Amino acid sequence: MVLNQDIGLDRVFRALSDPTRRAMLASLKSGEQSIGQLSAPFSMSFPAASKHVRVLETAGLVRRRVEGRAHLCRIEAVPLASAEAWLRFYADLWTEQLAGLDALLKSENAATAARQPTDTPNAPKGPRR
Repeated sequence: MVLNQDIGLDRVFRALSDPTRRAMLASLKSGEQSIGQLSAPFSMSFPAASKHVRVLETAGLVRRRVEGRAHLCRIEAVPLASAEAWLRFYADLWTEQLAGLDALLKSENAATAARQPTDTPNAPKGPRR
């Protein structure tokens, strides 16, 4: 079962690796669209757009239905949820590393501030001549 899940994630991440497909998917968030509508912002042919949609379909991110001559697409969220869950698993790792970096930077800033002399009230200000 894990192997099938890995294959699904591989397909999702492969589909999402292309900026055109990410934009098409984002466009589908507002609702069902034809392949012609999806391709319009990219000035690409129907066959080229259809290939992108096919990759999204293979990943399970899009469902296509044919109505007459129109190929209508809609987004499928379940594979995105699986990818998000996979990424969330690693979020703790990043959170821990960022917290460690934050603590290190605060420590270095405190040490730098402690080494700098404080201004005395009678000290001359500005450049000496």
